[in-house]
Parts: sequence; C-alpha cells; structure tokens
Amino acid sequence: MSPVPMDHHEKMRLRAAAFRVTRLYPGPVGEILSRELLTWEEFGYRLGGGQLVMRLVDHVLKAPLAQGDAA
Repeated sequence: MSPVPMDHHEKMRLRAAAFRVTRLYPGPVGEILSRELLTWEEFGYRLGGGQLVMRLVDHVLKAPLAQGDAA
C-alpha cells in the first residue's frame, strides 16, 4: 500500500483544525493535538492509519467552542 498525497482541501481542513483545537482544548492537550495535526498537514500524505486523524479533524471542526472563545 503506497501513500496517497492529500489534496489541497484536506490539508486546509487539517490546518484549520490544528488552530481551532487549541481553543477547544486549552493547555497541553490542545497543544499536542495541534502539533500532531500540523505534522500530518506538513507531511501531506494519507496513510493507512489516517482514518483516526480525519475523525479527529471532523470532531474539532464540528465541536462548539465556549461562548468566550467564539471570537
């Protein structure tokens, strides 16, 4: 199974989730998740185990932010 390059849309979703996750989960949890998502975006390939990462992206982009963090 060879790696498949991500398209531009997938990379932008990863980047958006990486920046949003630090507001959703402040502190070390959000920071480590953000770094992981940015690493996936920078690497630029869909790997066999990428399903969990994309589920995380979906969760982060759909989860409501606290009222004070929405700005």
